[in-house]
Amino acid sequence: MKKNTFKIFSLIIIACLALLAGCSNKPKEKQGKRDENKISVYTSFYAMYDLTKKIGGDKVNITNIVPAGIEPHDWEPKPSNIAELEEADVIVYNGAGMEGWIDKVLKTLKNKDLIAVETSKEIKLLDNAHGDEHLKHDPHVWLNPMNAKKQMEAIKDALVKADPSNKSYYEKNYEDNARKMDQLDKKYKEAVGKFTQKNMVVSHEAFGYLCDAYGLKQVGIEGLNAESEPSPARMAEIVNYVKENNVKYIFSEELLSPKVAEAISKETGTKIAILNPLEGIKDEDMNAGKEYFSIMNDNLEILKKALQ
Repeated sequence: MKKNTFKIFSLIIIACLALLAGCSNKPKEKQGKRDENKISVYTSFYAMYDLTKKIGGDKVNITNIVPAGIEPHDWEPKPSNIAELEEADVIVYNGAGMEGWIDKVLKTLKNKDLIAVETSKEIKLLDNAHGDEHLKHDPHVWLNPMNAKKQMEAIKDALVKADPSNKSYYEKNYEDNARKMDQLDKKYKEAVGKFTQKNMVVSHEAFGYLCDAYGLKQVGIEGLNAESEPSPARMAEIVNYVKENNVKYIFSEELLSPKVAEAISKETGTKIAILNPLEGIKDEDMNAGKEYFSIMNDNLEILKKALQ
């Protein structure tokens, strides 16, 4: 009798432990969303994260898929990233070829309630002049503040759709930040109007929309793909261009290797300056409060120094 009682007791304990384990394995995002009454939003890289944060504020749980400090052009999601999207309410991405993985991932998801926001969809895209690259268009639309403003509007509409109870909150955040975009645009126009040099030699052609908006010209050591290496012939072309056009600065980026820019700088006697295309920023910069407006203002001060 004692043996049977012990067996029954043991089975009860095992069943309880299994039940507890099952409870603890519920998706954390789901638990957080219920507890905090926030929608779950995923973004594809830093610029999308920051623009979404400006609209969503403290009403959303935002997760940026690409880790801090990583250049996102050729980044691919892990299975764990895809699994997380099965629990998301919204995913915000740029489009225009920036996220080569996005279409394939969205097709595989079973989450039919997921709202996918292609923020560049209503923006006039610049063609890619480099036929040897897989990108049809230049995807770096956010570097024109007026384009970033349109992207924020698309984000706002998606958040309102996913969370209509906070519609007025999202709309106010959009209006406040849209005014800041207008002010930033005006600031760039006034500053660039005083530049004596309008030619920019850049590590990769991330600044086409900024140049198109303000009458500048970018010449890329490489094209739209940040991770590719220039040929010796291209290096010679850039060196000649720098000398012939009296270029004083070569613009590089924090997340790219500086060796090519340094080689051209050494060959031509030019200086190197760092511009941030907002594709990704380091943890320390994020912790220091860097964001779209502060970085774009930093970029403008660097451009003033180099081109004015």
